[in-house]
Amino acid sequence: MQIEGDTQGLAQFLDDGITYGDALDLLPRLPQSSIDLFFTSPPYADARAYSRIHPDHYVEWFLPFAQAMYKAARESGSLILNIKNRVAKQGPLKGQRHPYVYELVIAIQRLGWRWIETYIWAKTNAVPGRFGPRTKDSFEYVYHFARGVKPYFDLDAVRVPYKADLAEIARRKMDRLGRRNTEAGFGRDRTKTYLLGGADPGNVVTVPQTYNQYRGVAHTAAMPEGLAEFFIKVASPAGGIVIDPFAGGGTTIVVARRLGRKAAGFEIHEHFVEEARRRIAENSAMGIPGYLFKVG
Repeated sequence: MQIEGDTQGLAQFLDDGITYGDALDLLPRLPQSSIDLFFTSPPYADARAYSRIHPDHYVEWFLPFAQAMYKAARESGSLILNIKNRVAKQGPLKGQRHPYVYELVIAIQRLGWRWIETYIWAKTNAVPGRFGPRTKDSFEYVYHFARGVKPYFDLDAVRVPYKADLAEIARRKMDRLGRRNTEAGFGRDRTKTYLLGGADPGNVVTVPQTYNQYRGVAHTAAMPEGLAEFFIKVASPAGGIVIDPFAGGGTTIVVARRLGRKAAGFEIHEHFVEEARRRIAENSAMGIPGYLFKVG
């Protein structure tokens, strides 16, 4: 399919859901200032047989994608990137953590993307492995970059229930002297804390790694749907456009559509495209937007 850099082409692309092709060729065909959220987990450096990218060259490989996404993003749009650093297998850094993730973040920022926040995806049931003189990997990074100074961000969409009981919440709402300051001069107004409907979940997002397994996702690195849910809710408006340029098995697209967004993606591996199409079709047939599971 040919994607034109206009609204008609984008509408067709969104209708198709998943497009087989190289994102480096397809991203520039998106209309400028049209996308609310790019949410993606690209191939990690030197990690999967289907995409071998040496960590020494990862930044150089990824930057053209980041630049194309920058042009296509709205002024209020974001790029949210899930990525993991690696232990070098060879060379002078063999046995050490390779710094390519940190180098990439700085390079993306220098392109013009505003580095808003670093999140930790905490995996409570990470798979044990042989990692040498270190514990097993139980977290990954998720980086939030924004196109402009006022990105869309709906914290209310991901608030979590307060731990205090209802009586305590009611009492604090009536507290007219709620300001509590420390000796160092820091504090907050507790009279406003309980008027927001829930607590700020913070920048550590806990999502079990095995959530997709019972759905039978035919991908060697399937993203948990709960991880996509959290960031799509917080960083894209209802009815907004969400694009995943490394769509894999289609998790971003499926979740975004359930949440009432318009979503599509690119995928360079044809067998993953077929898997994504299957999942998109099955979830479209359900026709019921739903809450996947509680994050936090």
